[in-house]
Amino acid sequence: MIAEAGLAALWLAATLAGLQLLLAWLAVARGNADAARFIRPLAVAQGVLAGLAMALLIVLFLISDMSVYLVAANSHSLKPFIYKFAGAWGNHEGSMLLWVAVMSLAGGAVALFERSLDRATHFATLGAQAAISLGFYAFLLFASNPFQRLNPPAVEGQGLNPLLQDPGLAFHPPTLYFGYVGLSVAFSFAVGALLTRQVDARFARAIRPWVLGAWVLLTIGIAAGSYWAYYELGWGGWWFWDPVENASLMPWLAATALLHSASVLAARDALRAWTVMLAVVAFAMSMIGTFLVRSGILTSVHAFAVDPTRGSFILILLGLYIGGALALFAMRVHTVNEGARFDPLSREALLVVNNLLLCVILGLVLIGTLYPLLTEMLGQSVSVGPPYFNAVIGPITLVLMAALVVGPLLRWRRDEPGAALRRSAPAAGAAAVALVAVLLFEDRPIGWLPLLGLVMAAAVAVASVAPLWKRNLRRTPMFTYGMVIAHLGCAVSLAGMASESAFSSERLAAAAPGDSFEIAGYTVTMDGVRPYAGPNWTAMEAQLVVRRGNKVIGTARPQARYFTDPPTPTNESIQLTRWNGQLYLVLGEALENGRWQLRIWWKPFVTLIWGGAGLIALGGALALVGRVRRERKQARIARASGAAAEHPQEALA
Repeated sequence: MIAEAGLAALWLAATLAGLQLLLAWLAVARGNADAARFIRPLAVAQGVLAGLAMALLIVLFLISDMSVYLVAANSHSLKPFIYKFAGAWGNHEGSMLLWVAVMSLAGGAVALFERSLDRATHFATLGAQAAISLGFYAFLLFASNPFQRLNPPAVEGQGLNPLLQDPGLAFHPPTLYFGYVGLSVAFSFAVGALLTRQVDARFARAIRPWVLGAWVLLTIGIAAGSYWAYYELGWGGWWFWDPVENASLMPWLAATALLHSASVLAARDALRAWTVMLAVVAFAMSMIGTFLVRSGILTSVHAFAVDPTRGSFILILLGLYIGGALALFAMRVHTVNEGARFDPLSREALLVVNNLLLCVILGLVLIGTLYPLLTEMLGQSVSVGPPYFNAVIGPITLVLMAALVVGPLLRWRRDEPGAALRRSAPAAGAAAVALVAVLLFEDRPIGWLPLLGLVMAAAVAVASVAPLWKRNLRRTPMFTYGMVIAHLGCAVSLAGMASESAFSSERLAAAAPGDSFEIAGYTVTMDGVRPYAGPNWTAMEAQLVVRRGNKVIGTARPQARYFTDPPTPTNESIQLTRWNGQLYLVLGEALENGRWQLRIWWKPFVTLIWGGAGLIALGGALALVGRVRRERKQARIARASGAAAEHPQEALA
């Protein structure tokens, strides 16, 4: 009965979403006060029901109910508990149910806690959110039912893709989905503001926490996915420009631009139309990513769906939502006032440059991702990989970093060229020092792109802390610290990317017990290879002793694993982390004469990539907390002032 209860909860949630949409239309278009009273309770109830459906699906996976098709196809009774739990969303139907559940819960949160918008815009926003949810409910109920029964029940499950049997699976997809849902809320706010013609600072303050939260979660999700691919796939890289990787990167780029634009609108009442447009684009990118991953058009460890009907359904939703929003924007953009003006030499102007560069990068990633798919439809096979992306996006990213250096150093509205140059001098000096240091101390030639990356990382690092110069640090707002830490994280990640690209070493060997190999000052000795049994897999495990000079610094045990359900060979790499990089070791296939394929990399400062991403996410979280605290404080002051104005005698007493 658990599956039937979950399906019933989905149907009820879909019904409430339709009713919520209808009542929102009556309240906004017809001014029906009776309808308005029920919109918020319906949004909350819808979120509870969708969350209940997701919880029941998780229960079905935990108890290994093989009478449910989704469980039988994606789980196994002997699978470790954490993978039973995470397996609930490690498939097409479950991942889409998680998306809908989080989206509906977010809509309930908007209904409960959003109070900065006027009533009409708030109701229009909840109506837009209901419309989005309704489309995804229809997708689940008619094309991807997660509670479909299997008759007769399976004796045993087929198991989860072994590459996904990793703790990162319990963490990486949900954070991305939560980020996507945050962008759907921002999209709903934009649609609501356009419908009521209320695109102003209040609108920006309302969407900013959702965009900040989405941006933080997307940052964490992308970084976690990058590190998962780095250590799990055994290929030694941290980003391959795979279409599925790009599908997560594109919403992040749009969200980054939207975040800066919304901040300008909230603080300076500028970039009104641009902010609305970016909200539409950001959600469009999350929808395009959903289409790519779940339409069956890609073959990937992430691409769950293989039924083209599902892809067509998502494509129709994409056309309806994004096409409708763009049509609404075209009809209402003339009603959006220009907002406050600013000088070409100002922080606002640099934020516009920042947005434009992010949009250019987004466009290039989108073209590089979709072009091979379009040519394949025309009967030609074209590959667009790292050479294209690195060549066209790398230089633009460096220009973006230069804007990141200058932007925080400029004043709002208008600045003086001489003063701006003086404030930029320390960052320029740091860049010069970094350039000289690399040229003097590096004894092998490196590419110009990694070299400029290291130089720009030094400049960004110094410029990022500039907003704290000559300030009372105890009185500095938390969101200012958030900006500083996030920008510093960009410098740290850039330094890690440039160092790994410029200075990495690789060794491929046919190793027998007793053989030793040198790489980057380390000696790796193979002591032997032995069989090993895991919970639901077997492996051959190598014992590698790593020395630096005469000192043993660690023992590594990479494995060549074999899973039986489903039958899949994998490699389990091992990383020995030092302060200045990682030694990355992979055991490959068995060769003749008792030898084994062994791959060894030395990756200088590679951990800075993910450490910097952590700083970026931390900075965003601090900014989010700081903004929310300040706005709540301002709201309390406003309410107290209003109460004092209504009851002056009580206030005096």
